[in-house]
Amino acid sequence: MTKIITRFAPSPTGKAHIGSYRTAMYAWLFARKNNGKFILRIEDTDTARNNKESEIDIYNALEWLGLDYDEKYIQSENLSRHQEILQILIDNGSAYISKEEAKDGSGIIKDIIRFKNPNSIITFTDLIRGEISTDISDLGDFVIARSLTEPLYHLAVVIDDHDEGVTHVIRAEEHIANTPRQIALHQALGWKLPEYAHLPIVLGSDKQKLSKRRGALPVTSYAQKGYLADAVFNAVAMIGWNPADSGSEQEIFTQTEFVERFDLSRVQKSSAVFNEEKLNWFNREYIKKLSIVEQKEGVRKFLPSTLLQLDNKIFEKLFPVIIERIQYFGEIVDLVAVGEFDFCLGQPVYKKEELIWKKDTLENAIQHIQYVYQKISSYTGEWNTEQIKSLIWDYAESEGRGSVLWPLRYALSGKEKSPDPFILANILGKEKTLERLQYAINL
Repeated sequence: MTKIITRFAPSPTGKAHIGSYRTAMYAWLFARKNNGKFILRIEDTDTARNNKESEIDIYNALEWLGLDYDEKYIQSENLSRHQEILQILIDNGSAYISKEEAKDGSGIIKDIIRFKNPNSIITFTDLIRGEISTDISDLGDFVIARSLTEPLYHLAVVIDDHDEGVTHVIRAEEHIANTPRQIALHQALGWKLPEYAHLPIVLGSDKQKLSKRRGALPVTSYAQKGYLADAVFNAVAMIGWNPADSGSEQEIFTQTEFVERFDLSRVQKSSAVFNEEKLNWFNREYIKKLSIVEQKEGVRKFLPSTLLQLDNKIFEKLFPVIIERIQYFGEIVDLVAVGEFDFCLGQPVYKKEELIWKKDTLENAIQHIQYVYQKISSYTGEWNTEQIKSLIWDYAESEGRGSVLWPLRYALSGKEKSPDPFILANILGKEKTLERLQYAINL
């Protein structure tokens, strides 16, 4: 039995988004499911647009996602082989040199190499879409090289797939139009055809094709924003694919489980939507699965130095509040930017009118703060969120929760939005809590 070999063949002309890496995932999963080989081929023949940064980004994204490859090829290094096969096609009459005027308007006559179209019907069985037939006579004699030394994409990819032993070409549906040309080249060379599987397009939330022009982020940006690789893998692998278990509601899978269950026949034929909100849900579920030590490490990576320098007791109390409020670790940066944790850094400054709940009065606000101050100052028990709440809750219920808790929270945080006042008091500690209540009373 022939060993299954798949490939991921990106061009280093920009940082690729999730749509591209879903293709890589499916090629990797199919190879691993069948104990085959997964190849990375950098298709760098577009010298005008290639850049090293994009190539490095490909390696980083694959490593982060856990997509290990068994072999790596650089397409430009195969140029002499491409030139050799090009000459064979010319010699056997499958291609010919056509003297044509350059399209740049210079009037220069160039030697263009065209493939002699057999004008046949090309039929292949797509592993996702079934049988596809194309009359290639409409394509005419298509160009396969700019010159004897410059083979183009269609020829280069056919040669590389053959030489690297690729048995299954898994790629995006936009390549369906390329497949008949490439099959014709395979046939002209007498080479065995690989099998083809064309994946449906990934759409953005706007139901348009996911693209950088419409704001699709590079996969490596998700790593930089503090997403977990396993969560991204899980979310992306589920775009347009589902496990075979009918009626199953399972959505969280390990990579091992994905390998065990993966089947190209379960890939849907229609376009699928990438929803970042769903990715955030996946990521939150994966954060929950981390150990406390790992969660704290993730939080510390995104906290500014001002908060990292706080007393460790404050961090320990602040940590569960942060974890409860985020879906990915990079959200901490946004929370810090809007001052969510400024209450940890010092006495907030505000106008006394801001202590008033809706249509209540300043007199009532101060009365409630004074009551809370007296209750807390005379309290000598254990200091934690639940105990603090039990001191005040009955009073808040009788006087009106908003009327009591709003001025208390504002006195402690100086913000309209913040954790609830019992959490704030627990984080600040008894002494700082009393200081801030006294500040409000004095104000």
